[in-house]
Amino acid sequence: MARTVSIDYGHKRVGIALADPLMMFAQPVGTYSPSEAVMVLKKMHSDEGIELAIVGWPLLPDGSEGTATEAVAGFINRLSNQIPGINVIRWDERYSSSEARDRIKSGPQPSLKKSGRGRIDVAAAGIILEDYLSTI
Repeated sequence: MARTVSIDYGHKRVGIALADPLMMFAQPVGTYSPSEAVMVLKKMHSDEGIELAIVGWPLLPDGSEGTATEAVAGFINRLSNQIPGINVIRWDERYSSSEARDRIKSGPQPSLKKSGRGRIDVAAAGIILEDYLSTI
């Protein structure tokens, strides 16, 4: 069965989450450098049959595109070249990182001092995927 992933792209870190086979839940995969993320996604594609990638599209607060969307577009191009045939959906990710931060801080391990940004990135990928799954 084809699987769906979500990606929260950043220049330093990329968070990845994976939907369960029934497309009901987002499961965190991890946080990687951009080049590692492409390799992980390629492996997931060969192992799991990744068919759809929901990529966080970093719109500005007013809904317009900026320099961050240009960087994500480059990553999407690289991903599409490395995994031919993968479908990509650009998903409005505004406020996903702040929501992830809030969820982590209210959880059982609220400290963000040691691995904070990485935890936020993978949680944001999960939130992006949850948002997408709630619409299908």
